[in-house]
Parts: sequence; C-alpha cells; structure tokens
Amino acid sequence: MADDDDLELSELDDDNIELEGEGTELLAAAEAGSEQMKTSKDLEAVYDIPVQVSAVLGKATMQVSQLLKLDRGAVVELDRKVGEAIDIYVNNRLVARGEVVVVEDRLGVTMTEIIKSEKS
Repeated sequence: MADDDDLELSELDDDNIELEGEGTELLAAAEAGSEQMKTSKDLEAVYDIPVQVSAVLGKATMQVSQLLKLDRGAVVELDRKVGEAIDIYVNNRLVARGEVVVVEDRLGVTMTEIIKSEKS
C-alpha cells in the first residue's frame, strides 16, 4: 500500500473486487447502499402482482353439528373483545394488526402495527 488512507484494490473477476486497508468498511457500506437502491428499482417488476388481503375480526371453534344448527340471526361469539386489534393477513401470512374504520359506505382497516416475521 502506498498510504494508510489509500485502498488497495485487486480484481478477482468482473463481478468481485477484493478490498484491503483503512476505509474498507465505508466503501462496503456505500456498495450495500447502492445495492439496496438497485433492489428497490428491481421490485417494480412485481408491483402489478395481485395478493389476497384478509382482515380477521376473530375466530371461533365449533362442532359441525353446531354449525349446521346456525340459522339467520344466529350469533357466533368470537375470541376477540370490542376494540381489540384485528389481524391483517396477506396471502395467509400475518403481516399487521389494525382497527376497523368506515370509509364512506364501506368498511376498511387502519394498520396500527406491522408484524415483522423472521425469515426461515
């Protein structure tokens, strides 16, 4: 190396470069940032793919015989309390929790919490 502040680059092939010396971490962080920007632009290809969004108010478990006895006006008690957050699923995966809102004459959901899932 010529100087402590200089980086020494040795080409491995067209896609990989080896870095040595002080400042390596800064250069690696800059590369990671540019890759992230490239990845965001690459995501535009999937923007038009439809996904199924479900808002689950609550759940109930019952026997088939009880289900068959349900009639118009029957009340099914759910496992949630009034005012408790509802679960929001995208393609059957829990992604958020939220609250029910009225938008003009339709029901909607306001997301109040994003659920971060660990990748497996």
